[in-house]
Amino acid sequence: MKIPYAYSWKSLWSRKLTTVLTASGLALVVYVFATVLMLSEGLHKTLVDTGSRDDVMIIRRGSETEVQSAIDRPQASIIATLPEIAVDASGQRMFSPEALLLMSLPKRQSAKLANVTLRGLSAMGLALRPQMKLVSGRMFRPGSSEIIAGHKIAQGFKGAGLGETLHFGLRDWTVVGVFDAGNTGFSSEIWGDADQLMQSFRRRSYSSVVFKLADVAAFEAVKTRLEQDPRLTLEVKREVAFYAAQSEQMANFLRILGIILSAVFSIGAIIGAVITMYGSFASRTREIGALRALGFRRRSILGAFILESLFLGLIGGVAGVIMASFMQFLTVSTMNWQTFSELAFSFTLTPKIMFQSLLFALAMGFLGGVLPAARAARLDIVEALRSI
Repeated sequence: MKIPYAYSWKSLWSRKLTTVLTASGLALVVYVFATVLMLSEGLHKTLVDTGSRDDVMIIRRGSETEVQSAIDRPQASIIATLPEIAVDASGQRMFSPEALLLMSLPKRQSAKLANVTLRGLSAMGLALRPQMKLVSGRMFRPGSSEIIAGHKIAQGFKGAGLGETLHFGLRDWTVVGVFDAGNTGFSSEIWGDADQLMQSFRRRSYSSVVFKLADVAAFEAVKTRLEQDPRLTLEVKREVAFYAAQSEQMANFLRILGIILSAVFSIGAIIGAVITMYGSFASRTREIGALRALGFRRRSILGAFILESLFLGLIGGVAGVIMASFMQFLTVSTMNWQTFSELAFSFTLTPKIMFQSLLFALAMGFLGGVLPAARAARLDIVEALRSI
């Protein structure tokens, strides 16, 4: 005979206080577990969304980031002659040599200095970022000391707001616009005219070259031709793959940190579940004996207690995921280890993270209930009935 599921559920709620306390402990562990995974996913998604599969990113061979890269003007001119580069409606080639620079700015709240990314680009560079939209002000004028700031930089750093002035590169730069590039890394950058920024920082070479392919399938051919050209020392990547690699180191660190923290905290949660289930066993000795006398088998008793523990884990898991879901409304900033500049991003909850969190909760519930369940299943009928 099998014990019905309703029996395990009703037994769990017959001890409301201990059930709530244990489920709360499990929920907090799941909350930590899910939050760290959401943080890692948010960082990864922000950088991956920064790139486009149609666009090609070119940096110097051996460089891991644009900060380390240098492409001189003759090399950029050779790249510009590629027939695979797409053209826009006006017939202009969708090609943008760009300079990436770093500067320190004080934060608005703490006044602490943090590195901010400056990107020098052309009008075509703006066209290659269709996700960018001005939310206030206007676009910078080419050849001028005007810049536009990503909205996350404008909100978080002094001098980066609309109409404010920043002093760097031996001159003053006026913020004439604030833009929103969605959930991408571009929202954490300041943009200006490439030639003016390079002149101001005494840079003679670009950091990268970005262009759009007329045919996405031609990428491998373009990659082979450029990387084997003896005049060039370049590395060619799809833009989306380049930015995905930028998030790998930091995202992996966050995942490992989350697993370690969750493992430590889960020990306490499992102990709480064990205590709860042992308490359930102690208070139901006579009931277990009666069930055995009525013909219920040992494996049915074992299954009932494990199912009860899994219910407990599921309650904690659902509560933990619900609490973690509210973190999606927060935006955090941290230093991008690849570029050593500030990067703002949001927590991101995905179906995969929800599934992993619930599975983790069920695993804690199972581990917390397996020993009490085994003891209940081994209970002798006569011994149990004597306690009546």
